[in-house]
Parts: sequence; C-alpha cells; structure tokens
Amino acid sequence: MKQYHYKNNILNLKVKKSPFLVRLVMFLLSFSFFVFPIFGAIFSVVLGFGLHIGFFIGIGIFSLLGFYLLRMSLWNTYGEETISFFDDRIIYEANYGWFKDGKKETVISNPNFYAVPAGYEEDNVGVLIIASDDIQVESVVKMPILQLEELIKTLTNSN
Repeated sequence: MKQYHYKNNILNLKVKKSPFLVRLVMFLLSFSFFVFPIFGAIFSVVLGFGLHIGFFIGIGIFSLLGFYLLRMSLWNTYGEETISFFDDRIIYEANYGWFKDGKKETVISNPNFYAVPAGYEEDNVGVLIIASDDIQVESVVKMPILQLEELIKTLTNSN
C-alpha cells in the first residue's frame, strides 16, 4: 500500500493503521477516562457524600489524559499529514480525522529531502525530512524506506 500521494505541489502522507484490537482498547480507555470520573462525582452526590474539590481535580486530570489518548487513537486510525510546497515556504498540517492541528508555515527557499530511519532497525521504516540551512520540517508518518526513496526522487525532480 502506498502511503503517500503527491499532486500539484501538495504531499499527503497517510499513517498505516494500527491493529483493530489496539485501536478498540485505546478508544474504550479514552472514553472511560472522560465518563467514569463524572459518574463517580454524580454517584457521590446522589449517595449523600457531597461534592469535594478532589472530584474536580480528578475530572480535570482524567479529561486531559482522555483527550491525549483520544488524539493518539484518532491518529492511529485516520492520521494524515499534508505538506504544501510553495516557492519560498512550506505549510505543514496534521489531520486527525475528527479535527486538524493548526497550520505551521516554515520559510524554506531551496529544500533538500532525505530519509531518516525510525523505529526498530529490522522494520526498515523511516520518516521524511525537508531541510534547508538550519531549518527543517520532520514528518511523523513512518513509511517503508523503499517508498521514502521513491518519494524523495519524486520531490527532488518536481522542485
């Protein structure tokens, strides 16, 4: 499966989906991090124990953990990076499926493309680096090295 699509100076890199069971567990955990602390506070009030400041602290902490885990779950399910190339700049955007990160604009006039190995050596995967002088944009999407080399040739020939 090809993990990239390049057309009209726009590069889309898609994340390889993690196994279904792993994604299911991550979604269930993120959902329970949001719901269980709220149910605990409601049951405490209903049973007459009152509402304590610890409930709000617990709800806040577990909501942050749930949001982080939800982002990771969405990234492993729908994750996609969009890199737009212009004459003097690059615009990077991460898409999580349900929401997108803010666009990051980097001024790069003469970009160089290269691959850096990522993960375990026997996996033969890497990430794309777009660099110029002291500025660099690093992709998060891990792709097979052969696909990266093919992509680098395509990007080098088009720019």
